[in-house]
Amino acid sequence: MSGTGTVDTARGRSAVRAYIGSFTSAGGRGVLAADVDEETGALTVTGGSDAVADPSFLALAGPVLHVVSETDAGAVAAFDVTGPAPRPLGAPVPVDGAAPTHLAVAAGHLLTANYTSGSVTALPLSEDGTARPATTVLRHEGAGPVTARQAGPHAHQVLPDPGGRWVVSVDLGTDSVRICALDPATGALTLHGETALRPGTGPRHLAFHPAGTHAYVLNELEPTLTVCRWDAVAGVLEPLGEIPVVPDLVPEGAPGTAYPSEVVVAPDGRFLWAAVRGADTIAVLALDPDGSGASLAATVPCGGNWPRDLTLAPSGRHLYAANERSGDVTWFTLDPESGIPERAGSIEAPAASCVVFG
Repeated sequence: MSGTGTVDTARGRSAVRAYIGSFTSAGGRGVLAADVDEETGALTVTGGSDAVADPSFLALAGPVLHVVSETDAGAVAAFDVTGPAPRPLGAPVPVDGAAPTHLAVAAGHLLTANYTSGSVTALPLSEDGTARPATTVLRHEGAGPVTARQAGPHAHQVLPDPGGRWVVSVDLGTDSVRICALDPATGALTLHGETALRPGTGPRHLAFHPAGTHAYVLNELEPTLTVCRWDAVAGVLEPLGEIPVVPDLVPEGAPGTAYPSEVVVAPDGRFLWAAVRGADTIAVLALDPDGSGASLAATVPCGGNWPRDLTLAPSGRHLYAANERSGDVTWFTLDPESGIPERAGSIEAPAASCVVFG
């Protein structure tokens, strides 16, 4: 592809579309669009754009696809996805933070988690859906005991809670989750509270239970999941316990050999899936009926190497792993009784980092 253009293979459109992010600095193709076969889960790429450097994480809001540019300068960009190939909408907008790894839309704003600078940025959205200059940069403070990775804050994820009242940000460097209030009129982010997790676990991503009463924090520096109670009224996250996401913590799952990356919860709240790099597996956890507990039920190969992202199809029947180092996206059919994924196919996607659906 050219550095600023788009590619269109002129295929027909399906009702469900997938969008794949990648690291252009590692040979990725930028942002790819694909048709989705809802019966089989198969993806068919219809076009792409490498107009933005390292679009490692994506978020869809209507016809606009928002992407981070995970670079030292740090920016977000928007694409029109009404056609077979993503079309850039204007120039990237700085986030005033370094290496944004995650983004989400909340209360008319685009939020980014900036890993290297350890901050969260709020950018208001224009009427056309594109981002305007940042209104708030909330900088995290703190450190952790794993000095090579936790010398300072490293915000890795930001997202609204299910009720839309709070914004939560997960920080790998400070072993904590912050809860903030977002003013929709001004874009101001105000720190409401901070939940400390076990030192050295390196929390990376969080997912809420569909009932909105519990949340699950996936830790990167130790292969565990922290189950938490979520009080949506008070905006309080309370850790309840940790569960391993690999069969044996020693030696196969010892710290330094398995690096969990993404967590997904089933729409009915019965199962949770976690991608684990290094081990290159998908962990299947059975959740208690009320969401307050989890147990490791199985692990299966991720279908590639270094699964950076894990995504559930809108139907809830298929699971997708973006395998960064093997350069592919693999999809799985989910057993409705056991929650165990069965590999169904894959497509080439160099340096794949993220999959979203719309």
